[in-house]
Amino acid sequence: MLERTVKRILASKVYDVAIESPVTHAPRLSERLQRRVVFKREDLQPVYSFKLRGAYNRIARLSEAERARGVVAASAGNHAQGVALAAQKLGIRATIVMGRNTPSIKIDAVKSLGARVILHGDGFDQAAAFAHELEARDGLTFVHPFDDLDTIAGQGTVGMEILNQCAGAPAAIFVPVGGGGLLAGIAAYVKYLDPAIAVIGVEAEGSASMKAALDAGRRVRLPLKSLDLFADGVSVAQVGKETFRIARRHVDAIVTVSTDEICAAVKDVFDDARAIAEPSGALAVAGLKKWAAQGGVLPKDNGGDLVAIISGANVNFDRLRHIAERAEVGEQREVLIGVAIPERKGSFLKFARALGKRAVTEFNYRYDSDAGAQIYVGLQVSAEETPQALLERLTARGYDVVDMSANEAAKLHVRHMVGGRPAAEQPELLYRFEFPERPGALLKFLSGVGSRFNITLFHYRNHGSAWGRVLVGFSAEPSQAPALGEFLDRIGYRYWPETDNPAYERFLR
Repeated sequence: MLERTVKRILASKVYDVAIESPVTHAPRLSERLQRRVVFKREDLQPVYSFKLRGAYNRIARLSEAERARGVVAASAGNHAQGVALAAQKLGIRATIVMGRNTPSIKIDAVKSLGARVILHGDGFDQAAAFAHELEARDGLTFVHPFDDLDTIAGQGTVGMEILNQCAGAPAAIFVPVGGGGLLAGIAAYVKYLDPAIAVIGVEAEGSASMKAALDAGRRVRLPLKSLDLFADGVSVAQVGKETFRIARRHVDAIVTVSTDEICAAVKDVFDDARAIAEPSGALAVAGLKKWAAQGGVLPKDNGGDLVAIISGANVNFDRLRHIAERAEVGEQREVLIGVAIPERKGSFLKFARALGKRAVTEFNYRYDSDAGAQIYVGLQVSAEETPQALLERLTARGYDVVDMSANEAAKLHVRHMVGGRPAAEQPELLYRFEFPERPGALLKFLSGVGSRFNITLFHYRNHGSAWGRVLVGFSAEPSQAPALGEFLDRIGYRYWPETDNPAYERFLR
């Protein structure tokens, strides 16, 4: 059976539209993992994804009658672009059904290639159901994104290139998995030529339909309402029949990764390749890292490269803010904690000293006249220190600490809502600062202020620039502003008075 699939791969027509994407060394990740890691750069394809391979191979094999009627496809975006480009190249009408949650960058790209776009449902499975309705109603040919032998063969050319490009046989290839077309194509080709090479699929925890199928010994359908749409390119409720048939025989393992781990992998790809992968595009890197961190063992380790496929780069620019926010937590380089401190002068400074000269990534605090102070803080953790060790250190110093690093509600919402209001009679002066982004900047500020002025509000978040933007409130009368200004001038950070700001008056007083 493998031989027939390999023949299909060798006969694929993908190079009418696809490039032979390069493999590039990932030096920083290799150094961290103490193993040579290379990226297979499918993000460099004309539609910034591997999906055009399978789409073109399938459409190029249509009969003249099928071409005349046109094609229809359902997609989270990358397959859509592949179908649209193939149809444009071959002069065929194409209709693409995409979920309403599809990133606009993918929708616009499909339209620019001349395809008709219909938005339907909230994800791939609902879009696919409607696409099949159009297939039956209008006599269109449905171009499946993964469960088709020609599609699988087109995707399998990625595996063929990897074996041709690596210096020696790779030890393992990590493959992102949605419906399983890329995984099946690569597994079929690689295992036919060299069964010792490990093929490892990587899925998002919230849409791990291949793992569920392999565990059950049959295809299963995940509940649509439980599907995680963060990595939208692989958010599929059920893998294909053909892809499962191949995977159950020839895939060595499946690794599942969290949203935070995916975000950390996006950063790793950028650090090593100066490329911005979409979440599903960085999935294989996240799986490779997790496999290595868990002491992954290969059945027959030849000492060769570990290959991770960067499968796509179709990500909306505004999503990068969220990805960057979560990347440090996913790498366990940042720990997010909630801490209770006494509401009295000097307690803030004492807590900062307990933290030491470490990089503070976030600090949210608002004095509440009816309760003690509750602080939400993000801290960078060095390579020599675990998050747990930091928590134990603060607990030993008498602080009531709660780890928020895995708390989705806290990370997505509560961190932006930490609040409270001072008593109506309490005077307060508000200032906006620019802190230099370096360890010890917060401690220097608090030491400079001392305990003469009680801090009633503090909001800070590292935005990746050279200067941190900070908002601080002090318990002080307007008449004390000159004296407070003297303290602030000595610290040397730029600042601006904001007590008369209407936003402050409306929302924080």
